[in-house]
Amino acid sequence: MEQIFEDTATAFSLKTDSELERAYFLFKMIANEPLVRIGTAMTNFALKARLPVDGLIRATVFDHFCGGVNETDCMPVVDKLWSKHVCSVLDYSVEGKDDEDPLDNTLAMVLKVLDFVKEKAAIPFAVFKPTGYGRFALFKKIGEGKELNIEEAAEWDRVVDRFDRTCKKAYDLDVSLLIDAEESWMQDAADTLVEQMMRKYNRKKAIVFNTLQLYRWDRMAYLEQLHKKAKDDGFKIGMKAVRGAYMEKENERAERKGYASPICGSKAESDANFDRAITYMADHLDVFSIFAGTHNEASTYRLMELMDARGIPSDDTRIWFGQLYGMSDHISFNLADKGYNVAKYLPFGPVRDVMPYLIRRAEENTSVAGQTTRELNLLKKERKRRGI
Repeated sequence: MEQIFEDTATAFSLKTDSELERAYFLFKMIANEPLVRIGTAMTNFALKARLPVDGLIRATVFDHFCGGVNETDCMPVVDKLWSKHVCSVLDYSVEGKDDEDPLDNTLAMVLKVLDFVKEKAAIPFAVFKPTGYGRFALFKKIGEGKELNIEEAAEWDRVVDRFDRTCKKAYDLDVSLLIDAEESWMQDAADTLVEQMMRKYNRKKAIVFNTLQLYRWDRMAYLEQLHKKAKDDGFKIGMKAVRGAYMEKENERAERKGYASPICGSKAESDANFDRAITYMADHLDVFSIFAGTHNEASTYRLMELMDARGIPSDDTRIWFGQLYGMSDHISFNLADKGYNVAKYLPFGPVRDVMPYLIRRAEENTSVAGQTTRELNLLKKERKRRGI
């Protein structure tokens, strides 16, 4: 397999010299763990104290990792990405709340995004988080098999209705819908609900996509069981495969409550689990559509090799590669340049409301060994190539 990810001229072709310098500065900051902790604390303080820091945040970390404050504001970024055949996934990244008004606001926003993207080839997916549509504690209680009281049962009916309205609209508009995964102790209820939506709306092709977190050792069994149901009952499966984003929280809770952690024992085991799931789905493309959400070069090459070995065209609409905006441009743009289907997750929302997402991004980058170093090395290489 040709090694394509060293091509920094293609990877950073959309970045001006000043944008390249900003990216280099940001990743140098993120590489410094104490600095991330201090910066996070200072940012949280400034936001809670309602200090006028929106402009500074917008000019630095926000504009690097986010598309804009609303869907229209994202369009210049969407158009730039599309000029290099990279699609966008508009992700309303306001974190879930504990009361119902914001849940209805999130529903309204996702429905609005679906209307907005329906005729835009550059935006083939919409996305939402389950806890954007229902309280975390409610998902947890249902997942534990506990009986709901009358008020909770009515509340759950509203959650189901939000899911159904969104999936029906995606089906009617023929726009694929990615539903994110969250912590394991609420995920069973979400899985069951997403499966209901697949049965209803994925009869001919995958419109509704669930998310498979493959740092969990139990997910292959879930995937195989879902595959059997799909074959028996005649529906298609859309699945976004990721490693996962809640490892420290998962391990800490398991230790505190005295149960076996759902997380694989090592990164190598997580990597093997991810590759096993991708291979399984690629071997059953009659049922599966895959959105491979990964920043891992080895896993990306592996899927490319699988496609090549099985004679699957690079632009087969059942296989997509996805990365986050502001990261792994060497993967996204070089894949797109070779004709693969690629989409960038493009978070958007009011600056202050999106800050929890941005803080998590910085903390994850700090904790993933090698990720930030790789970004920095590629940026250095491109700066050298440009003579900056």
